[in-house]
Amino acid sequence: MNVRPSFDSTFEPALLKEIKQFGEIKYFKDGDLIMDYGKYIRMMPIIVKGTIKVFRMDETGNEILLYYLSSNESCSMAYSCCMEAKKSEVKAIAEDDVELIAIPHIKLEEWLCKYQSWKSYIMRSFNERFLELLKSIESIAFHKLDERLIGYLKEKQRLSGSSVIKASHYLIADELHTSRVVVSRL
Repeated sequence: MNVRPSFDSTFEPALLKEIKQFGEIKYFKDGDLIMDYGKYIRMMPIIVKGTIKVFRMDETGNEILLYYLSSNESCSMAYSCCMEAKKSEVKAIAEDDVELIAIPHIKLEEWLCKYQSWKSYIMRSFNERFLELLKSIESIAFHKLDERLIGYLKEKQRLSGSSVIKASHYLIADELHTSRVVVSRL
């Protein structure tokens, strides 16, 4: 397995060797389901290329976009589910073509104790996801929908690296938890 050069500055050489040995490269196409509600998660993804969007569903079946994951990032919810052997409470979908390294759940705790860089990576990941969730809550509570839409579009632009955003008004409305008509009007 070829591990990305940017991982060299993230993980120590011994851990990189184990990632190459135990990790599995997986590929997903735009729209592919990566994790689903109620399913056991047996691996923690580290994104090599592409973007993943992570959703949460309430008891009535409404979904809300929690956050995006892109290059060198990982899903804290997947880590938590692996460590506790519990079913997923989130759904992850490929936003575009995705390449990731699937780290088997049996290595997560071992590496946490064995490698400082792994511990730092996991703690940083939890912190980043927590801050993104706080930002989302703040946006919903304190910002008008037009401000949320601008923020959403800027984030899509940042993640894709392009000023052209390929998303229908319906998809945008769904991810912002509003109606298509409102998004079209704005």
